[in-house]
Amino acid sequence: MKKLLSLLFIILALGSQPVFAQPGQTNAELANQYFSTGDYEKAVVYFEKFYGQDPFAAYLGYSKCLIALKDFNEAEKLIRKHQKKFPQDPGIRLDLGLLYEQQGKSNDARKVFDDAIKNLKPDINQVNLLGNAFTKNQMFDYSVSTYLQGRKLLNGAYPFSFELVEAYGQLGKFTEMVNEYIIMIDFNPGYLPNIQTILQNKIANDLSGNMGDLVRQSLLRSIQKYPNESKYSELLLWLFLQEKDFESAYIQAKGLDKRLSENGDRLLNLGRTCVSNKDFLTAEKCFQYVVEKGSLNINYTTARMELINAVNDRVTTSGNYTQTDLLQLKQDYVTSLAELGKNVATAPLIRGYAHLEAFYLFNTDTAIALLNETIELPNLKSQFKAECKLELADIYVFDGLVWDAALLYGQVDKDFKNDILGREAKFRNSRLSYYLGEFDWAKDQLNVLKSATSQLISNDALSLALLITDNTNLDTSNAAMLVYSRADLLDFQNKDSLALMVLDSLVTGFPNHSLTDEAWFKKAQILKSKGRFTEALVYLQDIVDKYPDDILADDAMFQLADLNENKLDDKEKAKVLYETLLTKYPGSLFVVDARKRFRVLRGDKIN
Repeated sequence: MKKLLSLLFIILALGSQPVFAQPGQTNAELANQYFSTGDYEKAVVYFEKFYGQDPFAAYLGYSKCLIALKDFNEAEKLIRKHQKKFPQDPGIRLDLGLLYEQQGKSNDARKVFDDAIKNLKPDINQVNLLGNAFTKNQMFDYSVSTYLQGRKLLNGAYPFSFELVEAYGQLGKFTEMVNEYIIMIDFNPGYLPNIQTILQNKIANDLSGNMGDLVRQSLLRSIQKYPNESKYSELLLWLFLQEKDFESAYIQAKGLDKRLSENGDRLLNLGRTCVSNKDFLTAEKCFQYVVEKGSLNINYTTARMELINAVNDRVTTSGNYTQTDLLQLKQDYVTSLAELGKNVATAPLIRGYAHLEAFYLFNTDTAIALLNETIELPNLKSQFKAECKLELADIYVFDGLVWDAALLYGQVDKDFKNDILGREAKFRNSRLSYYLGEFDWAKDQLNVLKSATSQLISNDALSLALLITDNTNLDTSNAAMLVYSRADLLDFQNKDSLALMVLDSLVTGFPNHSLTDEAWFKKAQILKSKGRFTEALVYLQDIVDKYPDDILADDAMFQLADLNENKLDDKEKAKVLYETLLTKYPGSLFVVDARKRFRVLRGDKIN
């Protein structure tokens, strides 16, 4: 222990020894060496010599050393001397002002700063040097004054908007900051994509939630001031899309289309965006606008088809459609095909019509005839032909023609072996085997698909494989599983009432079976699709309460929260459910989405 203490004493003693100059060291090395140890009196001697050799390199350390020694007179002499040597560097004037501030000479300091700005030359580099010097010292008001003076001196040659944006941001002057983004676009419309990216980040990170409003107000002022300048409207349209305000985006896009005499391209794109966000009514407005441009418009046929697709999505996903709604949709298909004809261009429309006839109007013969006619169209792309075959096979399943369905699935699987279509066909064929009660065969095929590159197919295959594995071989007959697969088939066939009855028979006929929670979950999904949200809640809650450790528990809780938030308008209950999911099921796939929704309901600013 004594040896250890002695060694420690020696180390500490050596560490506290003064720095000695080594033979051959330069003035620069000695100056910086003494400065780094705080020995300013020795450092200043060598800095003076170093300055005589290289004023530019020695200046900063030399001035800091003098200020540290509070030798303000010598420091001022050095700054003035250095300014004469480098008159093109306006930042040196700033050093003099900062020196005065350290001495408490605020008036003298302000005069130096003001003079530095006043004496600027119409030179971009000069302005930036001084502006950067102010910014480096966090003197953002003077930075703004510098750049505004530079803008005035250069008379529009360069607006210094990028520099002003940062200074205004530091000062919290967000209105002025946003206005500078608009000035950037005025100066160079090519900046628009970059500015959109910048604003997107600003809005996303704006905890106050005011940035979007400021951008909108600034753009509206610019539009009113320059009504013939489309760039402001372009940016405003982009902003509405960021905020998912599709109705306002539609109005803006329509105005741009008319002003620029366009052919409806932007309305088509906006309509597709609306469909992907399930705003079908606004999507229909977008497509209808293009249709009304007339049949001679290049986008007429596309718009007609997109319009019917949007109406189809709105009606069939509403959960409360009537037979009248379906018949009106059918008439839209018939009218459109009568006008546009049955050809390669309208093939997607025919396929959508066939799906409606089979799965909603139950006219399978009509649907089969339509698809066979489509498959035989000349010049139809092989991939789309395969998609039609999959649709036709699904209708065969719907109609009970299982061997015909299996044959078509097998054809597509063989023709597109290494393509996503082939894997989709294999999955559907495996699902058909499951519907028929051939569980072992289905499971073997599904296991092959688990490694599919398509995540969606892989997940579907995994879920079905787990369902079969977990619920077969529990008894010799697999009777409960046969009942469940029957209900699953009825659900696929859109025979909701029958599916619900079969699921009820499963729960009552096989009490406490491992499929009970699956049956409840399936019932909840069917009831949700029919708009019967309160009834769906009951079954989801049963899963959470009675099967809290089952694989479906977190899914059921997330759907409970979603229903309360978006269908039943009970935000507080939804918030509690999201929070419970986060704490009780931290490994759930729904954690990321649940956390985001919880924070929104709590009032956090989330983009």
